[in-house]
Amino acid sequence: MNTPPDVILVNGTILTVDPSDSIAEAIAIRGDKISAVGDRSFIESLAGPNTRRVNLDGRTVTPGLLDAHAHFSPSQFNRPDILDLSYPHVKSIKDVQEAIARRAQEVPPGGWIQGRSWDEGKFAERRRITARDLDQVASEHLVWLSHTTGHYGVANSAALRLAKIQRETPEPPSGTIDRDSSGYPTGILKETAQDLVTALLPPLTQAEMEWGMREMARRFNTEGMTGVKDPEIYDKTWEAYRAVLAGNELTVRVFTLWYGGRSIDEARALIAKRAAMTRPYEATGDDRLLAGGVKLYADGSGGARTAWVYDDWNVDFTGTDAGNRGYPNIEPDTLREMIGMYHDAGLHMGIHAIGDRAIDLVVDSYAEAIRRNPKHGLRHAIIHANIPTQHALEVMSLLQRDYDAGYPEPSATFTWWIGDTYAGNFGARSRRLNPFATFQRRGILWANGSDYSVTPFPARYGIWAAIARQPALGVYSDDPFGREECVDVKMALRAVTIWAARQMFLEPKIGSIEAGKYADLAVWDRNPYQVETGDLKEMRCELTMFSGKIVFQRDTQMKID
Repeated sequence: MNTPPDVILVNGTILTVDPSDSIAEAIAIRGDKISAVGDRSFIESLAGPNTRRVNLDGRTVTPGLLDAHAHFSPSQFNRPDILDLSYPHVKSIKDVQEAIARRAQEVPPGGWIQGRSWDEGKFAERRRITARDLDQVASEHLVWLSHTTGHYGVANSAALRLAKIQRETPEPPSGTIDRDSSGYPTGILKETAQDLVTALLPPLTQAEMEWGMREMARRFNTEGMTGVKDPEIYDKTWEAYRAVLAGNELTVRVFTLWYGGRSIDEARALIAKRAAMTRPYEATGDDRLLAGGVKLYADGSGGARTAWVYDDWNVDFTGTDAGNRGYPNIEPDTLREMIGMYHDAGLHMGIHAIGDRAIDLVVDSYAEAIRRNPKHGLRHAIIHANIPTQHALEVMSLLQRDYDAGYPEPSATFTWWIGDTYAGNFGARSRRLNPFATFQRRGILWANGSDYSVTPFPARYGIWAAIARQPALGVYSDDPFGREECVDVKMALRAVTIWAARQMFLEPKIGSIEAGKYADLAVWDRNPYQVETGDLKEMRCELTMFSGKIVFQRDTQMKID
Protein backbone atom coordinates (compact mmCIF):
# COMPACT_ATOMS: atom_id res chain seq x y z
CA MET A 1 0.00 0.00 0.00
CA ASN A 2 1.36 3.42 -0.97
CA THR A 3 2.26 5.79 1.84
CA PRO A 4 -0.03 8.85 1.87
CA PRO A 5 1.54 12.25 1.24
CA ASP A 6 2.51 14.47 4.15
CA VAL A 7 1.10 17.58 2.48
CA ILE A 8 -1.15 18.34 -0.47
CA LEU A 9 -1.70 21.69 -2.18
CA VAL A 10 -5.11 21.86 -3.88
CA ASN A 11 -7.58 24.20 -5.52
CA GLY A 12 -5.04 26.26 -7.41
CA THR A 13 -3.18 26.66 -10.70
CA ILE A 14 0.13 24.80 -10.89
CA LEU A 15 2.58 26.11 -13.51
CA THR A 16 4.84 23.07 -13.72
CA VAL A 17 7.44 24.42 -16.21
CA ASP A 18 7.89 20.79 -17.26
CA PRO A 19 8.95 19.97 -20.86
CA SER A 20 5.33 20.41 -22.04
CA ASP A 21 4.72 23.44 -19.81
CA SER A 22 1.67 21.62 -18.51
CA ILE A 23 -0.72 23.14 -15.99
CA ALA A 24 -2.13 21.13 -13.09
CA GLU A 25 -4.48 21.75 -10.17
CA ALA A 26 -2.78 20.13 -7.21
CA ILE A 27 0.47 18.72 -5.78
CA ALA A 28 1.26 15.95 -3.30
CA ILE A 29 4.42 16.02 -1.18
CA ARG A 30 6.03 13.22 0.79
CA GLY A 31 9.07 14.06 2.85
CA ASP A 32 11.18 16.55 0.91
CA LYS A 33 9.98 15.47 -2.56
CA ILE A 34 6.99 15.95 -4.81
CA SER A 35 5.20 12.60 -4.96
CA ALA A 36 2.47 13.47 -7.47
CA VAL A 37 1.14 16.29 -9.65
CA GLY A 38 -2.31 16.26 -11.21
CA ASP A 39 -5.94 17.29 -10.94
CA ARG A 40 -7.58 18.01 -7.64
CA SER A 41 -9.60 14.83 -7.35
CA PHE A 42 -6.57 12.61 -8.00
CA ILE A 43 -4.38 14.38 -5.46
CA GLU A 44 -7.19 14.46 -2.88
CA SER A 45 -7.59 10.69 -3.32
CA LEU A 46 -3.99 10.15 -2.20
CA ALA A 47 -4.45 11.91 1.13
CA GLY A 48 -4.46 9.96 4.40
CA PRO A 49 -5.79 10.87 7.84
CA ASN A 50 -2.58 12.68 8.78
CA THR A 51 -2.05 14.53 5.49
CA ARG A 52 -1.93 18.31 5.85
CA ARG A 53 -3.97 20.24 3.29
CA VAL A 54 -3.08 23.64 1.85
CA ASN A 55 -6.11 25.23 0.19
CA LEU A 56 -4.67 27.51 -2.46
CA ASP A 57 -8.07 29.09 -3.06
CA GLY A 58 -7.25 29.96 -6.67
CA ARG A 59 -3.65 31.03 -6.13
CA THR A 60 -0.84 30.06 -8.51
CA VAL A 61 2.15 27.84 -7.74
CA THR A 62 5.47 27.95 -9.59
CA PRO A 63 8.72 26.13 -8.95
CA GLY A 64 10.83 27.95 -6.40
CA LEU A 65 12.55 30.73 -8.34
CA LEU A 66 16.31 30.66 -8.86
CA ASP A 67 18.95 33.33 -9.34
CA ALA A 68 21.74 32.30 -11.69
CA HIS A 69 24.07 35.09 -10.56
CA ALA A 70 23.78 36.95 -7.26
CA HIS A 71 26.39 38.05 -4.75
CA PHE A 72 24.49 36.29 -2.00
CA SER A 73 27.28 36.02 0.54
CA PRO A 74 28.26 39.25 2.33
CA SER A 75 31.34 41.16 1.20
CA GLN A 76 32.74 44.68 1.40
CA PHE A 77 30.67 45.38 -1.71
CA ASN A 78 27.25 44.39 -0.35
CA ARG A 79 27.62 44.02 3.43
CA PRO A 80 24.27 44.76 5.07
CA ASP A 81 25.50 47.14 7.79
CA ILE A 82 26.62 49.98 5.50
CA LEU A 83 24.64 52.91 4.08
CA ASP A 84 22.14 51.97 1.40
CA LEU A 85 22.41 54.74 -1.19
CA SER A 86 20.13 53.12 -3.75
CA TYR A 87 17.19 54.73 -5.48
CA PRO A 88 14.63 55.79 -4.32
CA HIS A 89 16.22 56.28 -0.87
CA VAL A 90 18.69 58.58 -2.62
CA LYS A 91 17.79 60.73 -5.62
CA SER A 92 20.62 63.26 -5.70
CA ILE A 93 24.19 63.91 -4.61
CA LYS A 94 22.69 66.25 -1.99
CA ASP A 95 20.82 63.24 -0.56
CA VAL A 96 24.11 61.31 -0.45
CA GLN A 97 25.77 64.18 1.40
CA GLU A 98 22.95 64.31 3.93
CA ALA A 99 23.19 60.55 4.57
CA ILE A 100 26.97 60.81 5.03
CA ALA A 101 26.61 63.78 7.36
CA ARG A 102 24.14 61.86 9.54
CA ARG A 103 26.46 58.87 9.74
CA ALA A 104 29.39 61.17 10.57
CA GLN A 105 27.53 62.15 13.75
CA GLU A 106 27.56 58.47 14.80
CA VAL A 107 31.13 57.52 13.81
CA PRO A 108 34.16 58.93 15.66
CA PRO A 109 36.52 61.12 13.60
CA GLY A 110 39.04 58.97 11.75
CA GLY A 111 36.54 56.09 11.46
CA TRP A 112 35.17 54.58 8.27
CA ILE A 113 31.87 55.52 6.68
CA GLN A 114 30.88 53.06 3.99
CA GLY A 115 27.99 53.08 1.53
CA ARG A 116 26.82 51.14 -1.49
CA SER A 117 24.50 51.09 -4.48
CA TRP A 118 24.66 54.71 -5.66
CA ASP A 119 23.97 55.28 -9.34
CA GLU A 120 24.61 58.56 -11.10
CA GLY A 121 22.03 57.59 -13.71
CA LYS A 122 19.35 58.22 -11.08
CA PHE A 123 20.84 61.40 -9.58
CA ALA A 124 19.16 64.73 -10.32
CA GLU A 125 22.64 66.10 -11.13
CA ARG A 126 23.34 63.29 -13.66
CA ARG A 127 26.99 63.09 -12.62
CA ARG A 128 29.21 60.95 -10.42
CA ILE A 129 30.04 61.76 -6.81
CA THR A 130 33.54 63.15 -6.22
CA ALA A 131 35.88 63.39 -3.26
CA ARG A 132 35.09 67.09 -3.08
CA ASP A 133 31.38 66.29 -2.54
CA LEU A 134 32.29 63.98 0.33
CA ASP A 135 34.86 66.30 1.88
CA GLN A 136 32.17 68.96 2.34
CA VAL A 137 30.36 66.79 4.90
CA ALA A 138 32.94 64.30 6.24
CA SER A 139 36.44 65.69 5.97
CA GLU A 140 37.49 64.13 9.30
CA HIS A 141 36.31 60.62 8.41
CA LEU A 142 37.40 57.97 5.94
CA VAL A 143 34.69 57.51 3.31
CA TRP A 144 34.24 54.82 0.65
CA LEU A 145 31.04 54.52 -1.38
CA SER A 146 30.72 51.61 -3.79
CA HIS A 147 28.75 52.12 -6.99
CA THR A 148 25.79 49.81 -7.58
CA THR A 149 27.77 47.87 -10.21
CA GLY A 150 30.63 47.21 -7.79
CA HIS A 151 33.08 48.08 -10.56
CA TYR A 152 33.82 51.57 -9.30
CA GLY A 153 33.42 53.69 -6.24
CA VAL A 154 34.38 57.00 -4.71
CA ALA A 155 36.68 57.87 -1.81
CA ASN A 156 37.00 61.15 0.04
CA SER A 157 40.33 62.93 0.35
CA ALA A 158 41.14 61.38 3.73
CA ALA A 159 40.72 57.88 2.31
CA LEU A 160 42.79 58.79 -0.76
CA ARG A 161 45.59 60.03 1.52
CA LEU A 162 45.47 56.85 3.60
CA ALA A 163 45.73 54.79 0.42
CA LYS A 164 48.60 57.01 -0.80
CA ILE A 165 46.72 57.92 -3.98
CA GLN A 166 47.96 61.21 -5.35
CA ARG A 167 48.75 62.96 -8.61
CA GLU A 168 51.88 60.87 -9.18
CA THR A 169 50.28 57.49 -8.40
CA PRO A 170 50.42 55.25 -11.49
CA GLU A 171 47.40 53.37 -12.80
CA PRO A 172 47.31 49.79 -11.48
CA PRO A 173 47.03 46.99 -14.06
CA SER A 174 43.41 46.71 -15.26
CA GLY A 175 42.34 49.68 -13.18
CA THR A 176 41.69 53.41 -13.51
CA ILE A 177 42.29 56.31 -11.13
CA ASP A 178 39.95 58.98 -12.45
CA ARG A 179 41.63 62.40 -12.66
CA ASP A 180 40.64 65.97 -13.30
CA SER A 181 42.07 68.14 -16.08
CA SER A 182 45.13 68.88 -13.93
CA GLY A 183 45.83 65.21 -13.24
CA TYR A 184 44.64 65.16 -9.63
CA PRO A 185 42.50 62.19 -8.49
CA THR A 186 38.78 62.98 -8.39
CA GLY A 187 38.07 60.22 -5.87
CA ILE A 188 36.55 57.85 -8.46
CA LEU A 189 38.43 54.52 -8.62
CA LYS A 190 37.56 51.89 -11.21
CA GLU A 191 38.13 48.13 -11.32
CA THR A 192 41.40 47.06 -9.64
CA ALA A 193 42.14 50.66 -8.57
CA GLN A 194 39.38 50.21 -5.98
CA ASP A 195 41.61 47.70 -4.20
CA LEU A 196 43.93 50.52 -3.14
CA VAL A 197 41.19 51.69 -0.76
CA THR A 198 39.05 48.59 -0.15
CA ALA A 199 42.10 46.65 1.11
CA LEU A 200 42.15 49.11 4.02
CA LEU A 201 38.51 48.61 5.05
CA PRO A 202 37.71 46.68 8.23
CA PRO A 203 37.19 43.04 7.20
CA LEU A 204 33.97 41.16 7.78
CA THR A 205 34.04 38.80 10.73
CA GLN A 206 32.94 35.19 10.37
CA ALA A 207 29.90 35.93 12.53
CA GLU A 208 28.93 38.82 10.24
CA MET A 209 29.25 36.60 7.17
CA GLU A 210 27.08 33.89 8.70
CA TRP A 211 24.46 36.41 9.82
CA GLY A 212 24.38 37.92 6.35
CA MET A 213 23.84 34.50 4.74
CA ARG A 214 20.98 33.67 7.09
CA GLU A 215 19.40 37.05 6.45
CA MET A 216 19.70 36.69 2.67
CA ALA A 217 18.16 33.21 2.80
CA ARG A 218 15.23 34.65 4.73
CA ARG A 219 14.83 37.51 2.24
CA PHE A 220 15.04 35.15 -0.73
CA ASN A 221 12.32 32.97 0.77
CA THR A 222 9.97 35.97 1.12
CA GLU A 223 10.24 36.34 -2.67
CA GLY A 224 9.52 32.70 -3.51
CA MET A 225 13.20 32.03 -4.16
CA THR A 226 14.91 28.77 -3.26
CA GLY A 227 18.24 28.71 -5.09
CA VAL A 228 21.18 30.88 -6.10
CA LYS A 229 24.48 30.71 -7.95
CA ASP A 230 26.93 32.70 -5.83
CA PRO A 231 30.04 33.80 -7.74
CA GLU A 232 33.44 34.72 -6.39
CA ILE A 233 33.68 32.96 -3.04
CA TYR A 234 36.78 32.35 -0.95
CA ASP A 235 37.82 29.88 1.76
CA LYS A 236 36.22 31.99 4.51
CA THR A 237 32.99 32.21 2.53
CA TRP A 238 32.84 28.44 2.13
CA GLU A 239 33.39 27.87 5.83
CA ALA A 240 30.65 30.37 6.69
CA TYR A 241 28.25 28.59 4.35
CA ARG A 242 29.12 25.26 5.97
CA ALA A 243 28.37 26.69 9.40
CA VAL A 244 24.99 28.08 8.32
CA LEU A 245 24.14 24.76 6.66
CA ALA A 246 25.14 22.85 9.79
CA GLY A 247 22.71 25.00 11.75
CA ASN A 248 19.94 24.04 9.30
CA GLU A 249 19.48 27.71 8.40
CA LEU A 250 20.40 27.58 4.71
CA THR A 251 16.91 27.55 3.20
CA VAL A 252 18.12 28.06 -0.37
CA ARG A 253 20.29 25.83 -2.54
CA VAL A 254 23.64 27.53 -3.08
CA PHE A 255 25.90 26.74 -6.03
CA THR A 256 29.22 28.50 -5.51
CA LEU A 257 32.03 29.63 -7.80
CA TRP A 258 35.54 30.01 -6.41
CA TYR A 259 37.31 33.21 -7.38
CA GLY A 260 39.78 32.03 -10.02
CA GLY A 261 42.35 34.82 -9.76
CA ARG A 262 44.21 36.78 -12.43
CA SER A 263 47.38 34.75 -12.93
CA ILE A 264 48.63 31.33 -13.94
CA ASP A 265 50.03 30.77 -10.45
CA GLU A 266 46.67 31.51 -8.85
CA ALA A 267 44.95 29.11 -11.24
CA ARG A 268 47.49 26.39 -10.51
CA ALA A 269 47.02 26.82 -6.74
CA LEU A 270 43.21 26.78 -6.90
CA ILE A 271 43.19 23.65 -9.07
CA ALA A 272 45.44 21.85 -6.60
CA LYS A 273 43.29 22.87 -3.65
CA ARG A 274 39.72 22.67 -4.94
CA ALA A 275 39.39 20.79 -8.26
CA ALA A 276 38.80 17.38 -6.67
CA MET A 277 35.81 18.64 -4.63
CA THR A 278 34.33 20.87 -7.35
CA ARG A 279 32.72 18.45 -9.80
CA PRO A 280 28.93 19.02 -9.79
CA TYR A 281 28.47 16.99 -12.97
CA GLU A 282 29.58 13.91 -11.00
CA ALA A 283 27.86 14.53 -7.66
CA THR A 284 25.90 17.35 -6.03
CA GLY A 285 26.24 16.15 -2.44
CA ASP A 286 23.34 17.15 -0.22
CA ASP A 287 21.99 19.43 -3.00
CA ARG A 288 22.02 22.39 -0.62
CA LEU A 289 25.61 23.62 -0.77
CA LEU A 290 27.62 22.86 -3.89
CA ALA A 291 31.21 23.71 -4.75
CA GLY A 292 30.31 24.37 -8.36
CA GLY A 293 33.18 25.88 -10.32
CA VAL A 294 35.33 28.95 -10.92
CA LYS A 295 34.64 32.63 -11.62
CA LEU A 296 36.94 34.80 -13.75
CA TYR A 297 36.69 38.34 -15.10
CA ALA A 298 37.36 39.08 -18.75
CA ASP A 299 36.56 42.79 -18.51
CA GLY A 300 34.93 45.52 -16.46
CA SER A 301 31.60 47.31 -16.37
CA GLY A 302 29.11 48.94 -18.68
CA GLY A 303 28.42 51.45 -15.91
CA ALA A 304 32.07 52.44 -15.52
CA ARG A 305 32.72 52.26 -19.28
CA THR A 306 35.55 49.82 -18.51
CA ALA A 307 34.07 46.79 -20.28
CA TRP A 308 36.12 45.84 -23.35
CA VAL A 309 34.35 46.87 -26.56
CA TYR A 310 35.24 47.21 -30.24
CA ASP A 311 33.99 50.80 -30.60
CA ASP A 312 34.37 53.84 -28.34
CA TRP A 313 32.02 54.09 -25.41
CA ASN A 314 29.19 56.60 -25.57
CA VAL A 315 28.40 59.45 -23.19
CA ASP A 316 24.81 60.62 -22.67
CA PHE A 317 23.66 58.22 -25.40
CA THR A 318 24.75 60.26 -28.44
CA GLY A 319 28.14 61.58 -27.29
CA THR A 320 31.44 59.68 -27.50
CA ASP A 321 34.03 58.93 -24.85
CA ALA A 322 36.74 59.32 -27.49
CA GLY A 323 39.48 56.73 -27.34
CA ASN A 324 37.89 54.76 -24.49
CA ARG A 325 37.08 51.19 -25.45
CA GLY A 326 37.56 49.75 -21.97
CA TYR A 327 40.16 47.08 -21.26
CA PRO A 328 40.54 43.41 -20.35
CA ASN A 329 40.67 42.46 -16.68
CA ILE A 330 43.25 39.77 -17.39
CA GLU A 331 45.82 39.92 -20.17
CA PRO A 332 44.13 37.99 -23.02
CA ASP A 333 46.84 35.37 -23.53
CA THR A 334 46.89 34.74 -19.79
CA LEU A 335 43.11 34.40 -19.72
CA ARG A 336 43.18 31.89 -22.58
CA GLU A 337 45.77 29.82 -20.75
CA MET A 338 43.82 29.97 -17.48
CA ILE A 339 40.64 28.89 -19.25
CA GLY A 340 42.50 25.94 -20.72
CA MET A 341 43.90 24.99 -17.32
CA TYR A 342 40.55 25.10 -15.56
CA HIS A 343 38.87 23.23 -18.40
CA ASP A 344 41.52 20.50 -18.34
CA ALA A 345 41.02 20.20 -14.57
CA GLY A 346 37.32 19.49 -15.16
CA LEU A 347 36.12 22.72 -13.57
CA HIS A 348 32.93 24.46 -14.65
CA MET A 349 33.62 28.13 -15.38
CA GLY A 350 31.58 31.30 -15.31
CA ILE A 351 33.42 34.22 -16.87
CA HIS A 352 32.26 37.81 -16.55
CA ALA A 353 32.18 39.41 -20.01
CA ILE A 354 30.12 42.53 -20.77
CA GLY A 355 31.73 44.14 -23.81
CA ASP A 356 31.46 42.57 -27.27
CA ARG A 357 35.23 42.21 -27.59
CA ALA A 358 35.47 40.47 -24.20
CA ILE A 359 32.58 38.13 -25.06
CA ASP A 360 34.32 37.12 -28.31
CA LEU A 361 37.51 36.42 -26.35
CA VAL A 362 35.67 34.21 -23.86
CA VAL A 363 33.63 32.13 -26.31
CA ASP A 364 36.63 31.66 -28.60
CA SER A 365 38.78 30.62 -25.63
CA TYR A 366 36.12 28.12 -24.56
CA ALA A 367 35.99 26.74 -28.10
CA GLU A 368 39.78 26.49 -28.26
CA ALA A 369 39.97 24.65 -24.92
CA ILE A 370 37.22 22.25 -25.96
CA ARG A 371 38.77 21.55 -29.38
CA ARG A 372 42.01 20.63 -27.68
CA ASN A 373 40.35 18.61 -24.93
CA PRO A 374 36.75 17.77 -25.90
CA LYS A 375 35.25 17.36 -22.44
CA HIS A 376 31.46 17.37 -22.64
CA GLY A 377 29.03 18.76 -20.10
CA LEU A 378 31.01 21.34 -18.13
CA ARG A 379 28.41 23.98 -19.04
CA HIS A 380 30.90 26.85 -19.14
CA ALA A 381 29.04 30.17 -18.88
CA ILE A 382 29.37 33.72 -20.13
CA ILE A 383 28.26 35.86 -17.19
CA HIS A 384 26.25 38.93 -18.30
CA ALA A 385 27.04 38.53 -22.06
CA ASN A 386 25.55 41.98 -22.60
CA ILE A 387 26.19 42.72 -26.28
CA PRO A 388 27.35 39.54 -28.06
CA THR A 389 28.41 39.79 -31.68
CA GLN A 390 26.92 37.56 -34.36
CA HIS A 391 30.13 35.55 -34.16
CA ALA A 392 29.71 35.04 -30.41
CA LEU A 393 26.09 33.95 -30.89
CA GLU A 394 27.17 31.38 -33.46
CA VAL A 395 29.87 30.00 -31.16
CA MET A 396 27.47 29.82 -28.19
CA SER A 397 24.96 27.92 -30.30
CA LEU A 398 27.60 25.46 -31.50
CA LEU A 399 29.09 24.91 -28.05
CA GLN A 400 25.68 24.27 -26.51
CA ARG A 401 24.68 21.86 -29.25
CA ASP A 402 27.89 19.84 -29.40
CA TYR A 403 29.50 20.15 -25.96
CA ASP A 404 26.86 21.33 -23.44
CA ALA A 405 28.84 24.54 -22.89
CA GLY A 406 28.69 28.23 -23.79
CA TYR A 407 25.64 29.34 -21.80
CA PRO A 408 24.91 33.06 -21.34
CA GLU A 409 23.93 34.07 -17.81
CA PRO A 410 22.63 37.63 -18.31
CA SER A 411 20.78 39.95 -15.95
CA ALA A 412 17.49 41.09 -17.42
CA THR A 413 17.20 43.77 -14.74
CA PHE A 414 20.22 45.64 -16.16
CA THR A 415 17.89 47.29 -18.68
CA TRP A 416 15.72 48.42 -15.76
CA TRP A 417 17.64 49.18 -12.60
CA ILE A 418 20.81 50.53 -14.23
CA GLY A 419 19.08 51.03 -17.57
CA ASP A 420 19.48 54.79 -17.69
CA THR A 421 23.22 54.63 -16.99
CA TYR A 422 23.52 51.74 -19.44
CA ALA A 423 21.59 53.49 -22.21
CA GLY A 424 23.76 56.59 -21.83
CA ASN A 425 26.97 54.54 -22.09
CA PHE A 426 25.98 51.97 -24.72
CA GLY A 427 24.22 54.46 -27.02
CA ALA A 428 22.87 52.81 -30.17
CA ARG A 429 24.29 49.47 -28.99
CA SER A 430 21.51 49.46 -26.39
CA ARG A 431 19.17 47.91 -28.96
CA ARG A 432 21.17 44.66 -28.92
CA LEU A 433 21.68 44.54 -25.16
CA ASN A 434 20.41 41.29 -23.58
CA PRO A 435 19.32 39.73 -26.90
CA PHE A 436 16.83 37.26 -25.44
CA ALA A 437 14.65 36.93 -28.54
CA THR A 438 17.78 36.23 -30.60
CA PHE A 439 18.78 33.56 -28.08
CA GLN A 440 15.36 31.98 -28.52
CA ARG A 441 15.52 32.02 -32.32
CA ARG A 442 18.94 30.40 -32.26
CA GLY A 443 17.97 27.81 -29.66
CA ILE A 444 20.42 29.24 -27.10
CA LEU A 445 19.44 28.50 -23.52
CA TRP A 446 20.13 31.23 -20.97
CA ALA A 447 19.81 31.54 -17.22
CA ASN A 448 18.80 34.81 -15.62
CA GLY A 449 20.51 36.37 -12.61
CA SER A 450 19.99 39.60 -10.70
CA ASP A 451 23.69 40.29 -10.05
CA TYR A 452 22.54 41.46 -6.60
CA SER A 453 23.37 43.93 -5.20
CA VAL A 454 23.93 45.53 -8.60
CA THR A 455 20.16 45.24 -9.06
CA PRO A 456 17.45 44.13 -6.61
CA PHE A 457 17.32 40.34 -6.29
CA PRO A 458 13.58 39.43 -6.49
CA ALA A 459 13.28 37.20 -9.54
CA ARG A 460 9.85 38.63 -10.36
CA TYR A 461 11.68 41.78 -11.45
CA GLY A 462 13.81 39.72 -13.83
CA ILE A 463 10.72 38.07 -15.33
CA TRP A 464 9.14 41.48 -15.90
CA ALA A 465 12.33 43.09 -17.25
CA ALA A 466 12.91 40.36 -19.83
CA ILE A 467 9.52 41.25 -21.31
CA ALA A 468 9.34 45.02 -20.73
CA ARG A 469 12.97 46.19 -21.38
CA GLN A 470 12.03 49.46 -19.68
CA PRO A 471 14.57 51.69 -17.87
CA ALA A 472 13.86 52.92 -14.36
CA LEU A 473 13.53 56.62 -15.18
CA GLY A 474 13.62 56.95 -18.96
CA VAL A 475 16.34 59.60 -19.04
CA TYR A 476 17.08 58.90 -22.72
CA SER A 477 13.46 57.96 -23.60
CA ASP A 478 11.20 55.24 -22.29
CA ASP A 479 12.38 52.85 -25.00
CA PRO A 480 16.18 53.04 -25.49
CA PHE A 481 16.47 49.24 -25.67
CA GLY A 482 13.65 48.58 -28.11
CA ARG A 483 11.21 45.69 -28.03
CA GLU A 484 12.80 43.49 -30.68
CA GLU A 485 14.62 41.41 -28.06
CA CYS A 486 11.66 40.88 -25.70
CA VAL A 487 10.48 37.37 -24.85
CA ASP A 488 7.15 36.17 -23.49
CA VAL A 489 6.42 35.32 -19.87
CA LYS A 490 6.88 31.59 -20.37
CA MET A 491 10.45 32.04 -21.61
CA ALA A 492 11.17 34.55 -18.85
CA LEU A 493 9.91 32.11 -16.22
CA ARG A 494 12.02 29.27 -17.61
CA ALA A 495 15.11 31.48 -17.30
CA VAL A 496 14.59 31.71 -13.52
CA THR A 497 13.52 28.09 -13.04
CA ILE A 498 14.54 25.10 -15.18
CA TRP A 499 17.25 26.84 -17.24
CA ALA A 500 18.82 28.33 -14.10
CA ALA A 501 18.63 24.87 -12.51
CA ARG A 502 20.67 23.51 -15.45
CA GLN A 503 23.43 25.99 -14.73
CA MET A 504 23.47 24.72 -11.15
CA PHE A 505 23.63 21.11 -12.44
CA LEU A 506 20.42 20.45 -10.52
CA GLU A 507 17.80 20.28 -13.27
CA PRO A 508 16.94 16.60 -12.50
CA LYS A 509 16.05 17.70 -8.97
CA ILE A 510 14.67 21.26 -9.07
CA GLY A 511 13.45 23.90 -11.54
CA SER A 512 10.11 22.33 -12.42
CA ILE A 513 7.16 20.80 -10.60
CA GLU A 514 7.41 17.09 -11.34
CA ALA A 515 7.14 13.93 -9.28
CA GLY A 516 10.47 12.95 -7.75
CA LYS A 517 11.86 16.49 -7.59
CA TYR A 518 12.41 18.44 -4.41
CA ALA A 519 9.32 20.24 -3.15
CA ASP A 520 10.76 23.72 -3.67
CA LEU A 521 7.64 25.75 -4.43
CA ALA A 522 6.36 29.33 -4.49
CA VAL A 523 2.71 30.32 -4.10
CA TRP A 524 1.70 33.62 -5.72
CA ASP A 525 -1.23 35.99 -5.46
CA ARG A 526 -1.68 36.04 -9.24
CA ASN A 527 -1.06 33.91 -12.33
CA PRO A 528 1.91 35.31 -14.29
CA TYR A 529 0.62 33.62 -17.46
CA GLN A 530 -2.59 35.66 -17.33
CA VAL A 531 -1.79 39.12 -15.98
CA GLU A 532 -0.61 42.20 -17.84
CA THR A 533 3.16 42.69 -18.14
CA GLY A 534 3.20 45.56 -15.64
CA ASP A 535 1.54 43.37 -13.01
CA LEU A 536 4.41 40.86 -13.09
CA LYS A 537 6.60 43.37 -11.31
CA GLU A 538 4.06 43.57 -8.47
CA MET A 539 3.58 39.83 -7.93
CA ARG A 540 3.46 38.92 -4.25
CA CYS A 541 4.71 35.64 -2.87
CA GLU A 542 2.35 34.28 -0.22
CA LEU A 543 4.06 31.03 0.72
CA THR A 544 7.41 29.37 0.00
CA MET A 545 8.30 25.72 0.52
CA PHE A 546 11.84 24.39 0.58
CA SER A 547 12.36 20.63 0.60
CA GLY A 548 8.73 20.15 1.55
CA LYS A 549 8.78 22.52 4.53
CA ILE A 550 7.13 25.93 4.72
CA VAL A 551 9.95 28.46 5.13
CA PHE A 552 7.84 31.57 4.50
CA GLN A 553 4.17 32.36 4.86
CA ARG A 554 2.67 35.80 4.44
CA ASP A 555 -0.14 36.85 6.71
CA THR A 556 -2.94 35.85 4.35
CA GLN A 557 -6.21 33.95 4.61
CA MET A 558 -4.72 30.84 3.00
CA LYS A 559 -6.08 27.86 4.90
CA ILE A 560 -3.64 25.16 6.00
CA ASP A 561 -5.16 22.19 7.84
